[in-house]
Amino acid sequence: MKPPVAARWTLLAFFLIAVAGTLLRPLTPIDETRYVAVAWEMWQSGDYFVPTKNYGIYTHKPPLLFWAINVIWAFTGVSEFAARLVGPLFAVLAIVLTGRLARKLWPDDTDIGSRAMMVLSGMVLFAISGGLTMFDALLATATLAGYLALVNAVDTHDRRWWAGVGVALAMGVLAKGPVILVHLGPAILLAPVWARTRHDISWKSTWSGAGIALATALGVIALWLVPAIVTGGPDYRDEILWTQSVGRISASFAHARPWWWFVALLPLFLFPWCFVPAVWKAAIKAQWRDAGLSLAAIWALSALVLFSLISGKQVHYLVPELPAVALIVARLLTHSVSFRPVLATVPLLLAAATAIFAGAGFVDLGSATPLLAPPTNLLAWGLFMLAVCWLAVHRGGLPGGVILTMGTVLSLNILIGLSAIHDVFDTNKIATIVAPYQDNSIAYVGRQYNAEFNFAGRLTVPVAEIIDPEALPAWQAERPDGMIIGRPDEVGPMWQPYREILFRNVPHAVWRVADAPIPEPSS
Repeated sequence: MKPPVAARWTLLAFFLIAVAGTLLRPLTPIDETRYVAVAWEMWQSGDYFVPTKNYGIYTHKPPLLFWAINVIWAFTGVSEFAARLVGPLFAVLAIVLTGRLARKLWPDDTDIGSRAMMVLSGMVLFAISGGLTMFDALLATATLAGYLALVNAVDTHDRRWWAGVGVALAMGVLAKGPVILVHLGPAILLAPVWARTRHDISWKSTWSGAGIALATALGVIALWLVPAIVTGGPDYRDEILWTQSVGRISASFAHARPWWWFVALLPLFLFPWCFVPAVWKAAIKAQWRDAGLSLAAIWALSALVLFSLISGKQVHYLVPELPAVALIVARLLTHSVSFRPVLATVPLLLAAATAIFAGAGFVDLGSATPLLAPPTNLLAWGLFMLAVCWLAVHRGGLPGGVILTMGTVLSLNILIGLSAIHDVFDTNKIATIVAPYQDNSIAYVGRQYNAEFNFAGRLTVPVAEIIDPEALPAWQAERPDGMIIGRPDEVGPMWQPYREILFRNVPHAVWRVADAPIPEPSS
């Protein structure tokens, strides 16, 4: 099969598997449920400048993802499936842009674009992220658009392309905030370094172009930010301009991890291609002064270093760097390089063997065992993975790596859909119970509420957040027909719950205030 044809089939398979995941998996609490809830409240309020979570101002993320969901809903009506198409669509767009960037960097290599698309599609972390309703695929798309504009700016010396870089920066800010500067900034400022074998560009013109890009970005961002600050008020202004940018970088108040955390996870980020010896052999012989390889290396390594120095770390933070890795691998694995992903199958074969033995009752998976019930799920998953590994090795080359990743992601989605995991993490179970009581008020007790049930229940009023259970009696007294959600181990002694539900693998309960015992009068 010719590379362009293989790339098109790969792209179609990637999209179909991502969409299948949205049908097999529930929205993952607390992230996916929170973001779709914010989009739902935006739809309800009609306020497209200031997002809200649980009908209170939400400053943690800018609005681009929520806008995208609302655009789709404008055509389809409100639905969970339509909202969850946003992630796969942007992931597919990112794959296409990676192919375009590869062809731009190496126009003499006729099949480089197809290879780059296949490599990125075959990266397991990108394949998983592409099926989620989060910001990573959107941010990767903005990053790739910025690099395409940057390469054109360097090649043509046309200031309009620098303005295009600015538009991409603005898109990144609207997607996830100033973090786009980590993904794009080093390559912009070091253009004379990576472009030295491609085009001469002076430091002066680079800084001038960077100034144009920054000014353009600020202008585009202002179209949203100024009205948002005016309507959101001073609290929103302080949060969005300071706490959610500088605060997260200098002393992250969430996800704080040691500096070496990303380095330790590199095998996951680079799977399966880091387990292909041919990649390392080609890397040793590669001409790293090549402008394309230099650009991709600066792109990937600078982000790795900068994110390692930032206190807050999550696996998906480096998803926008995966296209850079895909460019490098695609350039190294030319058609003259043949390989079979044998080594990459080893961890998957071990996982498959463990699943088969666990399904047969020879291995105890501890607290995970009930989630994966019935045991036949584990047996089927293990056998399926054995088949995937065999097919990947038999096919070999880039298609073999793609089969390995896509087969793994598809199998995990099916496992989640058929096992108890689906029901345990499904917010609909609790949302359908409490939604009819929203006019009488609903309270979430014992910990922070992240709007887990707002979209599933299509709630149009906020859920009361009561962190301290001692404040609950006062709330009950004012709402005799209300409903209470909480974990029995955190809420403390209560009356018999109306319903008991296992949610996120932890017992939860729903109490009706009307069922509370009436205190006996004091004598």
